[in-house]
Amino acid sequence: MKSEPSDVSIDDVAGASLRQTCWYGVRNYQARNFMRDVMRAGDLVFFYHSSCAEPGIAGIVEIISAAYPDPTQFDPKSRYYDPKATVENPRWFSVDVKLVRKTRLMSLKELRTYSELSDMRLLARGNRLSISPVEPGEWRFIEKKLDSTMAAA
Repeated sequence: MKSEPSDVSIDDVAGASLRQTCWYGVRNYQARNFMRDVMRAGDLVFFYHSSCAEPGIAGIVEIISAAYPDPTQFDPKSRYYDPKATVENPRWFSVDVKLVRKTRLMSLKELRTYSELSDMRLLARGNRLSISPVEPGEWRFIEKKLDSTMAAA
C-alpha cells in the first residue's frame, strides 16, 4: 500500500492512537477492488512511501478491518470528495491498518536491483496503483532482506 508521507507516513501511523489509522483516499477502481474484494483482516501489508524524495518500503502494517465505505467521499470539504458517491451506493472504500513494525527504508532503487523481484507488480513500468498485490515469494524475499539488514545493524 502506497502513501505519500506528506499525507500519512509510517511515523504518523506509529504515533497515532493505538498505532492504527484509516487507509482513505483510494480513487482508482483497480486499487479499490483489491482493497474491497481481496484484502482481509489479518493480512500483512508493506507500507510504501511514494511521491517523495526517496520512495520505498518503510514498514509493515496489518489490515485490522474489513473494507467499509471511505467517509471522505461524502465530505464536500475533503479533497477526496466524490459528488457521485452516496451512502446507499458508495464508490470508494477504506480499511483500517495497524503498525506491525517500522523497517529501514528499502528504496525503490534497491528493490529494482533484485532479480528475484523482476516480476513484482509494484516495479512494473507505468504502475501507479496505490495498492498492488505482492506474491508470497516476493513477500518472503523482501522480509528476509529487511530482517537481515535489521539484524546486522
